[in-house]
Amino acid sequence: MRSVFVLLSLSMLAGQAFAQGVYVCTQANGVREYRNTGDPRGCRKLDTESLSSIPAPSSVTQAKADPSFPRVDSQTQKRRDLDRLQILNDEIRTEENKLAELKKEYQNGEPERQGSERNYAKYQERVATMKDEIARTEKNIEALKREIGQLK
Repeated sequence: MRSVFVLLSLSMLAGQAFAQGVYVCTQANGVREYRNTGDPRGCRKLDTESLSSIPAPSSVTQAKADPSFPRVDSQTQKRRDLDRLQILNDEIRTEENKLAELKKEYQNGEPERQGSERNYAKYQERVATMKDEIARTEKNIEALKREIGQLK
């Protein structure tokens, strides 16, 4: 399935890659790689002539052109928006609680060493992982706040 997606993605690329050709190369470890240049060893040229792409109509065009396109009345949409807002607010609270716990455990970059961390490198690795998790949680909160801002 993944290779089909890659092939479809490649088929949508314009220009020189198709003029030169698309090659699938199998590395020594069995991993396939798609390129616009071929290596005589382990590569074969794909038949891209048979690939075509048809752009999908936008939902706006589809809604205007197709009278059977589902429509939602404003009251239903308002209820859905309120439900979505409630879900997003719940997610923010969950992420903020998670962030508070992570920061508490992190202790400004000096968390307590665990008994299994006799090797200082293991301790540093755990601290780095904690720092990454804090940054990821902060980004999640920012993204949720942006999404809520778009709802209002």
